[in-house]
Amino acid sequence: MKKYICLIIIAVSFIACEKELELDAPSELTSAGFWESEEGVRTAHTGLFANLRGEAADLWLLGEIRSDVWGGRTYETPSNIDLIESSFTVSTAPFGGWAGIYTNIHRVNDFLLNAPGVEFVNESDKSHLIGQAYGLRAFYYYTLLKTWGDVPIILEPLSTVDPEGLSKERSSQSEVMELIKSDIEASLSAFGSDNSFWQENRNFWSKAATLALKGDVYIWSGNLLDGGAADLNEAKSALEQIEGLGVSLVPDIESLWGVSNEGNNEFIFALQYQRDEASNIYNSFTGRSTEINPQFNADGESMIDFIIAGANRYGQSEKTINLLDDNDDARKDATFIRLYTDDNGGSGYPLYSEPTYFGSIFKKFLGQVDGSERIFENNVPLYRYADVLLLLAEVKNLLGEDPSGEINQIRQRAYGDNYSTTLHGYVSGSQMENTNAILTERYKEFIGEGKRWWDLRRAGDSFVLDNVTFLKSGEEYKLLLPITDDMIGRNPLLDQTPGWQ
Repeated sequence: MKKYICLIIIAVSFIACEKELELDAPSELTSAGFWESEEGVRTAHTGLFANLRGEAADLWLLGEIRSDVWGGRTYETPSNIDLIESSFTVSTAPFGGWAGIYTNIHRVNDFLLNAPGVEFVNESDKSHLIGQAYGLRAFYYYTLLKTWGDVPIILEPLSTVDPEGLSKERSSQSEVMELIKSDIEASLSAFGSDNSFWQENRNFWSKAATLALKGDVYIWSGNLLDGGAADLNEAKSALEQIEGLGVSLVPDIESLWGVSNEGNNEFIFALQYQRDEASNIYNSFTGRSTEINPQFNADGESMIDFIIAGANRYGQSEKTINLLDDNDDARKDATFIRLYTDDNGGSGYPLYSEPTYFGSIFKKFLGQVDGSERIFENNVPLYRYADVLLLLAEVKNLLGEDPSGEINQIRQRAYGDNYSTTLHGYVSGSQMENTNAILTERYKEFIGEGKRWWDLRRAGDSFVLDNVTFLKSGEEYKLLLPITDDMIGRNPLLDQTPGWQ
């Protein structure tokens, strides 16, 4: 990837959108003759993933911060409290520029318009790149749909300076979902029988990623948009195909996280981070040495030698602390380092102790230490096989089938040698009981990975209201974000999200 970085920076700087759905200049790629060679297409393709990585913070906020995971104690000024508490208004709502997503859609549209006409030495390579691009566009529109509901559909690169041509009405959720499904099928068609990971690298989109997205999308459509059993069966079929594509659970949690483990078979698609190229967002979940070094971890060990230079803007909620307070479950120690103000007489704190609890450090993406510096260069998965298994459990439950097999695969990995069928094995119950069991397992498994808000939303409004204390009955309209005053000022054809008028 690195050999293209300089070209990417140049290309991206030419085509950047200053405002969502509002360009100051036509696409410079076409006018500059960028699309005249295979090398240009390959460079633009790599740039699509640099663009996606640039959205990582917003994607995480959209997918997790409004859930019940965060909002607990921090030892620095907390961030995004208005999102955690859903206390924003139309005037103060975040993501006034559609979270930057339409800028990236423009670049994918540009790619899909121009790349097919470029001659490749191996046309199968071009087909793979096109399959990736359609998958990315489906992912972007799915994120927009989940966040705002009705959104404008734009399928051509924005190449006009006429403001009237840049204004688009919101299309209905059903129309947006139809586009997402169409792009998924176009992606699968382009991949054909090619199940490979591009350059054997899971930091690029793949057929497995499109199938994971398809399962996710069709569950949402089947459960929330009247797609019913037909869509749920499509989801099930897509998810069941992934296991045969070189994807599997790693045997233990220790083999999943850490820079040295990033080539594992569980990651289906992950954002790539490397030193001197880009750092992930998780230094904001750690803290500064001056705050951390005087404390002790849960084993009673001094943190005096812990190397860090971050911030602590997000603290796990007490609900999250208690949920993970299980010493037999490897996810407890793999997810957070709990800090205490003393060592409890050398015994540490095997269980959560509020009076001496200081705060926590999020551990999954801590990067690695080089000398006196910590480098936040963990790759961050957007889809991994544990996700696929629990999505499959969801769809089986919605179809009236037994989801316990998939739930227990996740539990067996989490508990390892501590696993007891009697204590930890799940036995299928009512649909409601199964849904709650799946949500709980996903909660434990995906903390910090941008999943929990979407998981609750995909299950249904009642599950959001039952779990997120800042939302109450009658506030279902808050599940979708409003169109800000600024967005309407720039695009007067936009109608306000229902309930926010």
